[in-house]
Amino acid sequence: MSQTQIDIHCPANGQLVGSVPITPVADVPAIIARARAAQVRWAQVPVAERANLLRAVRKRLLARQDDVVDCLARQNGKPRTEGLIHEVMEHLELLTYFSDEAERILEPQQIPAHLLVHRQSYVHFRPRGVLGVVAPWNFPFTIPFGAVAMGLVSGNAVVLKPSEFTPLVADLGRAIYLEAGLDPELLHIVHGYGDVGAALVNGGVDFVEFTGSVATGRKVAAMCGERLIPCVTELGGKAPALILADAPLERTVQAVTWGGLANAGQVCASIERLLVHDKVYDQFVPKLVEKVKALRLGDAMGDAEFDVGPLVNERQREIVERLVNDAVAKGAVAATGGKRVDGPGFFFEPTVLLNCTTDMDIINKETFGPVIPVMRLSDEDAMVAEANRSHLGLLAYVFTRRTEHGRKLAERISAGTVMVNDVLATHAMAETPWAGVKQSGIGSVHSDDGLRHMCEARHVNYDTVPWLSRELWWFPYRKKDLGLFRRSLGGLFGRGVDRIRKIVA
Repeated sequence: MSQTQIDIHCPANGQLVGSVPITPVADVPAIIARARAAQVRWAQVPVAERANLLRAVRKRLLARQDDVVDCLARQNGKPRTEGLIHEVMEHLELLTYFSDEAERILEPQQIPAHLLVHRQSYVHFRPRGVLGVVAPWNFPFTIPFGAVAMGLVSGNAVVLKPSEFTPLVADLGRAIYLEAGLDPELLHIVHGYGDVGAALVNGGVDFVEFTGSVATGRKVAAMCGERLIPCVTELGGKAPALILADAPLERTVQAVTWGGLANAGQVCASIERLLVHDKVYDQFVPKLVEKVKALRLGDAMGDAEFDVGPLVNERQREIVERLVNDAVAKGAVAATGGKRVDGPGFFFEPTVLLNCTTDMDIINKETFGPVIPVMRLSDEDAMVAEANRSHLGLLAYVFTRRTEHGRKLAERISAGTVMVNDVLATHAMAETPWAGVKQSGIGSVHSDDGLRHMCEARHVNYDTVPWLSRELWWFPYRKKDLGLFRRSLGGLFGRGVDRIRKIVA
């Protein structure tokens, strides 16, 4: 790395795969100003035409899907299947949903009158201006470009700061959007480290979407609070999976293996606490260990089929290693895995840890690696209590043959999303909210509400009987009016209120 560029090395083999120029911090406000000038024009374009842009992007992405997958393999080390399914397919679905539904979502919403029935109200949605997106390295295409697509279709311009570990796919993604016909001034990329991200947040944007750690999310939220601009923060996760006594074993084993180890466990929604009911523990755990043992590590730049790639860098591998070693020192047993892999790349063995307890860091701190820590619990109330003990609350999972019972149990769990008999998949469901509770974040990405939140909701109230010369409560105040008001309160808010209101309406 030099002071003017970031060099990117493949985490699977250490090879140099590209570089990007660092954006000078001093240039960031001018870039935002250019985006703002273009956004003024873009905001006047009808939503239907903005939706057509997303359809054109979808067409270009389909044509260049292999380029995106290859870029992800080189800079992330992702298995190509994960690059295609987790990132390309997911973005195609998001483009499809919001291109089809944006007009409906952003149409003015009438508000039924409750008391002042001679007046009517509606809310209309106006773009905020320039969105600042600070993106993570674990899903460097689908996460930031989901915000880009939603920001553009809602009439905003976007300035994106990708992670310094995975910037190449951001430039490729922007090229795809430009090939689809987007004005280049509506989407800018700024590259760099934390100082560039801070400059983006403080440099004049009107809304921030941040995905990353809790610690950095606090700083971003504080900066936004200082400027009185809204933000959405999607932060850490420590997702529990509750394996009830009647869980369908084969599906559950498959789901837990994938839900804990996909993307080498570098998913904010990864299963990071496996809570297994005592009655099924002895049947379930051996099957899980066998399945995890069969997983294959590999380098996506080669031709071999494999399941689990590397961690993003040595720092992340050291975090995983430290958490595993702490657990083993306190009595946990690695039923499989548990060690870093010698040789090139930042690999760590897919790991199942048994005998885990609440005094272990692996149970309390976000791991973000290929480790499934297992706890044995005797009843469902204890499982819910353990699920809710964490300071994080992004995703959780429940496995049971009784779907209705699973739903009721899910409603007791403090998480933004709880899935019953499945894992991870709701991030690919653009119509659903992706949001955390507790310290897992503020606000929601995706969903109809997420799109509306990228706009200012403005209220218009208008008269339906314009011939009134004055309202009774206007000046001048008169004694006879006071008596009328007193008598009216009994009718409006006392006995017979519903009948009277129906007559007035």
